Amino acid sequence: MTRNSMIGYAVLALALVPGLVSAAPTGRVTVLSNGNIVTQDAEDRHVEAVAIVDDRVLAIGRREDVLRRAGDVICEVDLQGRTVVPGFIDGHLHSKILSTRENVVNLTPVRDLDELLTALATRIAELGPGEVVVTNSDWHEGQLTEQRLPNRWDLDTISPENPVVVIRGGHHYILNSIALEKWNITGATQSPAGGQITVDPARGEINGELVDRARELVELPPPPSRTLEQRLTLLQEEHRNLNRLGLTGFREPGAPIELMRDYIVLERRGEMTIRTSVLIRWDRRTPAAQYRQFLETWPILSSFGSDYVRLDGIKIGVDGGYEGGWMRDPYRGELGQGGGYYGLNTVPAEVFVDIVRMLNELDLRPSTHAVGDAAIDLVLEGYEAAHRDRSIRDRRWVIEHAFITQPEQIERIADLGIVISAQSHLFLAAPSLLQFWGPERTREVAPVRSWIDAGIVVAGGTDNKLPYIPEDPITTFYHWVTRDTGGAGIQGPEQAITRREALRVATINNAYATFEEDLKGSLEPGKFADLVVLSQDILTVPAEHIRDTEVLGTMVGGRFVYEAEGSALGCAQSP
Repeated sequence: MTRNSMIGYAVLALALVPGLVSAAPTGRVTVLSNGNIVTQDAEDRHVEAVAIVDDRVLAIGRREDVLRRAGDVICEVDLQGRTVVPGFIDGHLHSKILSTRENVVNLTPVRDLDELLTALATRIAELGPGEVVVTNSDWHEGQLTEQRLPNRWDLDTISPENPVVVIRGGHHYILNSIALEKWNITGATQSPAGGQITVDPARGEINGELVDRARELVELPPPPSRTLEQRLTLLQEEHRNLNRLGLTGFREPGAPIELMRDYIVLERRGEMTIRTSVLIRWDRRTPAAQYRQFLETWPILSSFGSDYVRLDGIKIGVDGGYEGGWMRDPYRGELGQGGGYYGLNTVPAEVFVDIVRMLNELDLRPSTHAVGDAAIDLVLEGYEAAHRDRSIRDRRWVIEHAFITQPEQIERIADLGIVISAQSHLFLAAPSLLQFWGPERTREVAPVRSWIDAGIVVAGGTDNKLPYIPEDPITTFYHWVTRDTGGAGIQGPEQAITRREALRVATINNAYATFEEDLKGSLEPGKFADLVVLSQDILTVPAEHIRDTEVLGTMVGGRFVYEAEGSALGCAQSP
């Protein structure tokens, strides 16, 4: 990120402030009636009707009272007994448009290693020898029958002459042998700090896996350059897909500043169909002093923005994904490297502490990626150091993920008023985590029950990599209340939470994390009319049927941005 680009963004952001204010009220009134409307207000009331004027809730209660309060009703929607809940908010969801590459092999549909290899072989047959083959990143070994990643030898069987780089998620590359040769990676290559070149213990050879900063040994061509209109079109498509899942808001956990600028342009045009809070990603290669010079050019602080686009703060990371989460105790299995692998610390402790202290001075809120308990030790060291400079207790600093937290860490997190942004990775990744960490640690992944009991606000999300992870808000809700997983049964049932708690985790707790609990997250007069119409009541339906729930309609700011076919959510004139 250059100084000029940051100054340019700040100037643009200020110039757009008038355009960020919601349009003048039109006086249009809509009433949803004859429903089971879960308000999630202080009394957790269920009501039969809600009146909406423009983009805000006007009144809730009995139909006749709501209609009286509404006055001249232009539109009344008969819910026919269906359930309405506050709009779902995903607290950790990455846009994919900036990282999407053209002409890659799409592994999203594959369901076993044979299909994966066939997809690669098909592309290789279209290319000349020596041309590099790259895959998309939006897939996971949990979708494969074998529940494992391919290795270099699997890839060698279909690609002896073409370098292959299989990208999985945001932390993992797998290379075939000729790709390892192309980038001069051998058994003698030292794993870089914050990275891991994995060795197959049976063969005693590198297996092609590059984890976290080891990926920097590979120089892939950059993602394609796109025009503004192309980017905005892709964003709108992405947002429509999120609306179909019942999402009315999300938190973008680490984006380049250019993406926030695109969101602002969409908002100015009146074309945003979802609310977003953006964390700008800190480049870990930028020293704190230099980064401070950049940030001091910003005339904006955390919570700057509009009803649709806000700056949440700065995203930092101190360890890897679950294949690189920094642990107090070693990994197991092949990734464990014979007991000597503890995961990856991706940022030196002194650098992290300097960064968060500096952000505290500038009133910019950090949100730190930390998967393992050793990583959380470092986060707490940094947050506590910043707290000694200036209290952070009421400032809602965040830890992202926090897969493995120890009891004494939970106490320290609660004492500082830190919010935990938790994701339902366990639903899909449980088989891998059992292999990496063993059953005891896997049962304790994302101990939401313990966090809530300690008084910690838990904001829920998915880290969704649409479309391959079936982690829509309903599936995540199901996982929190059952601890069931997609491939390894129930893990840690003692960490299950109640359905009302799970609904709060998916709605108002995410609003709290971004200081917006007075604007969204529940259906109360004066708040945004962001809501979801469901096919059944997820608070009462038998647990085994929760995932059968369909999203029939999604409303953002008083207008339906998604209506399922046959949902009958059209307006009828009020008598």
